[in-house]
Amino acid sequence: MSDRIRLEDLKPAEGSKGKTKRVGRGRSSGHGKTSCRGNNGEGQRAGRSSKRGFEGGQMPGYRQMPKLKGFKNFNAIKTGSVNVSDLESISGDIITLEILQKAGKISDKAEILRVLGNGELKKAVKISANYFTESAKEKIEKAGGKAQLL
Repeated sequence: MSDRIRLEDLKPAEGSKGKTKRVGRGRSSGHGKTSCRGNNGEGQRAGRSSKRGFEGGQMPGYRQMPKLKGFKNFNAIKTGSVNVSDLESISGDIITLEILQKAGKISDKAEILRVLGNGELKKAVKISANYFTESAKEKIEKAGGKAQLL
């Protein structure tokens, strides 16, 4: 005999199948007269189902809350920007996006690296980035380094 599950072997989980409550079967049953529906009102009628969010005539929560303004674009490419002066503190002469993320200079979620021209650079570094400002490229090459576009 194989270990495969067959249709006739399937059964409901323990405790998931209880007896259905029989209502409206006389006073002695404990569920007689109004059949657990309380006394009078629209909820006692047959076929009644309320709309989602209905709170019995009270102003519903979704109408009490203010409307949200704007949105967050989850498809936007996450860009990390770093200044030339920040490159000074990175050890090593080759700098990449991953190295800057490990050093905590840019966010771990950044996918693109932009190098901006603020500050001064005194050491020669080779940096790979997706974008360089004119002044950043100038300062890196002036210090004896190399700016490589990805």
